Formats: sequence, structure tokens, C-alpha cells
Amino acid sequence: MGRWICCLCSRVADPLMLLLVLALSCSPFTAATTSPSVPHVKPSYSFGRTFLGLDKCNACIGTSICKKFFKEEIRFDTWLSSHLKLPPSYLLSYSGNYTDDAKSWRLVDITRLTSKYQHDRADKRICTSLLKTKTCSLERALRRTQRFQKWLRAKRLTPDLVQGLSSPMLRCPSQRLLDRIVRRYAEVPDAGSIYMDHLTDRDKLRLLYTLAVNSHPILLQIFPDVEGWPFPRYLGSCGRLVVSASTQPLRDFYSAAPEVAADLALQLLAVLRSMGTNDLNYFFYFTHVDAGTFGVFSNGHLFIRDASTLGIIDKEEAGSQLIDGQQEHKDIFSCLTVDCQSAFVSCDSIREKHSLVMVCQELLPKLLKGKFLQPVQEKIDSFLQHCASGLTDDQGVNEAIAKLAEILKPLRSCDSRFAYRYPDCKYSDKY
Repeated sequence: MGRWICCLCSRVADPLMLLLVLALSCSPFTAATTSPSVPHVKPSYSFGRTFLGLDKCNACIGTSICKKFFKEEIRFDTWLSSHLKLPPSYLLSYSGNYTDDAKSWRLVDITRLTSKYQHDRADKRICTSLLKTKTCSLERALRRTQRFQKWLRAKRLTPDLVQGLSSPMLRCPSQRLLDRIVRRYAEVPDAGSIYMDHLTDRDKLRLLYTLAVNSHPILLQIFPDVEGWPFPRYLGSCGRLVVSASTQPLRDFYSAAPEVAADLALQLLAVLRSMGTNDLNYFFYFTHVDAGTFGVFSNGHLFIRDASTLGIIDKEEAGSQLIDGQQEHKDIFSCLTVDCQSAFVSCDSIREKHSLVMVCQELLPKLLKGKFLQPVQEKIDSFLQHCASGLTDDQGVNEAIAKLAEILKPLRSCDSRFAYRYPDCKYSDKY
């Protein structure tokens, strides 16, 4: 019938007859053959290279996850609202959503290694100290430095190449640790080699820049959660932003129920023990802890949320680690985030109970304060005070922590709120 209408239309001369034919073409039968409606246009998200920090590459962290941003498979929480605006660039961290299939989404943390203000200040310092100008090409300036020229010639990452960097992880570097960094550096294709042959000049600059600014993403890469290390999963970097699995900071649990506080306190003590004694014979210690250092996953499992203040001493190669003379090797890379005059902490000054004492001073009192009935609360406070004042008494700290753990164990509960150990806790004496 549709074909008949078209033929008739071509032969009709009278305008009235033409209108009649067009009216017939609006019948239900012919309506089904009309063209489909125009598809809904998907809103476009505009980052800009400046927000991500891509305009500063290769003085940046990496580009391994940039495609996820531009394909909208990583979204900031503000993108779930109608105005679809990017969050302010001056923030240090952002909550985001990540997907692999565009159907299921999971929470991620999107963070800067340091604040944008500190980044901008460091960028100006590079230009003024190296090229005597207010603005410059950061990459060109850093490439001219003596340190990076040594990196370009090096086949292997050795302690002298990182000596003087401010990162606590590199305060006492061993060759075994540096080999692990090169072998597991996730911003390049995995070569499984301790030699830097698979790293381009660009890769070497990004690795050096990351180590100089903040070693947090490197620690997540070389000690991954899938191997049992207490760090969130590293998902990738884009410019100067790092994406990792989401955790809720410990500060959010200071007002938690007593059984939750007891559980988190025991996990915190267990993490510190594992960082002091592990199969790889690395001794991890904190140079600083605060309410954002540790975080909690949605299943109740506690992890190290911010690894930027973690130092590492290699027990297997302690005799070969550089300890003396580090202050003589400072350069522009030594002061990208700290004052160039800052003194280094000597490796041999770190005691085994160093981190435990700091946690007893800064975190556990806030987590456990006023949570329990007397006389239990009084005993907890007493052991915490003993631990906090026991920096010179290793045995006293050990005893205080052991007694504190003994009190806390029966105070935690076994239910679905603690998904990381439920229902295993019902059938195990471990809990």
C-alpha cells in the first residue's frame, strides 16, 4: 500500500488531492515504517590537561589509566549529579567510581601525591633554580640535571642514584629493594628484569619524579595487596593523579561502636607486627602517623591508606645500605616537596617498636577512648599510656601491647559487619 501511495502522489496535480493522499499516509501501517527518533546525545566530560597534570608530563607519575578517564570509565562523584562539573583542582583527594564493563561500578580513591599548591611551588622552584626563569619546560629542565643524566646512562637502579631523595622509603636503600622497584614498576610493560633496559628516557624521568615527590604509588606497586601486603590496590596513574581502591579513613571510626573499635585496634596492631616481621625480611617503619594513614575497606578490613611516610630497612642487606653522607648529595630532586635544609633521620636510629609507640600516642587513644565500662577502660588506658611512653623500653612496649590485645579480643563481635572474617570467626579460635 505504501508503494501505491508513492505512485499516486507522483501523478496527482490537484493540491487538494495531494493533501488527501498525504493524510492517508499517516495511517497506523505507514507509521511503523517511519525513521527512528534521533538517539540521545551522551554528555561530554571535559578534563583539560591541566586538571590531570598531563601538561606537566613527563615530570609526572604516569599515563597508564588515562584512557579510563577519557572513556568515562572513571567518574568523580560529582559527575553523578546533573551539572557534571569536575571537582575543584586544589583538593588533595577525590572519591570516584570505576568500571570495567560500564554496568558494575566500584569506589576508588583519586589522589594527588601532594597538593596542587605544593606542585605549583615545586614547578616554579625547578624553573628558577635550574633555568633562572619563572616558567619553563619542566621536562627539559630536569633532563639537564646531573642526577638524571646518571639515570640515563645507568643499566641498573643503584643506591647512589636515589641517594639524597626525601622519600622515607629511600632513606636507607638496599640493592634488593631497588631491583624490586624496577622489576615491578607498573607504569611500563612488565619485563621482569632488574635492569632498566625496558625503560625509555621518559619512563626513567617519571619514575625518578615519582620517587622524589612521594613514594606512595611505588609502594603499592611493589608490595601488592594480592600478595597479602596491607595496601590498597594500585589501579594506575594519569598525569599527577593516582587511582587506587577506596578505603574510608580511620578518623571516620573514632565514634564507632565499642566492638568495631576493638576490632580495628586489633587489626592495627596486627598490621604493625606484619610490617616488622615478614617473609621477605623487610622492616617497615612510619616516620609519621595520623588519622588518614590507615583506612578501612567496606568489608571491615583495615589497610595502610597512605604509605608516603613509610620507611624500609632491608634486614638481609643491612650492612650494604647507605647510611652516612646522604646530606652531601642533595639536589633539586631532594627538595621538590620538602625544605632542602631538612635533616635526614639516620637509619640506625630507628628502633623496632618505633611505629607501635607512635600509634599508641596518636591513634589508639582516639579510637578506644571512653568506649568500654570500668574497670576494662581503665586497664586499656593504662596499657596505652605505658606503650606510648616506652620508646626506650622495647620489652615494656611488647608487654603492654600483648596485654592490650588480650583485653580487646573478647570485646569484638562476630557478625556480618565484619565481612572480611565472617562467617569464619564462628568456626575458628583465631578470632
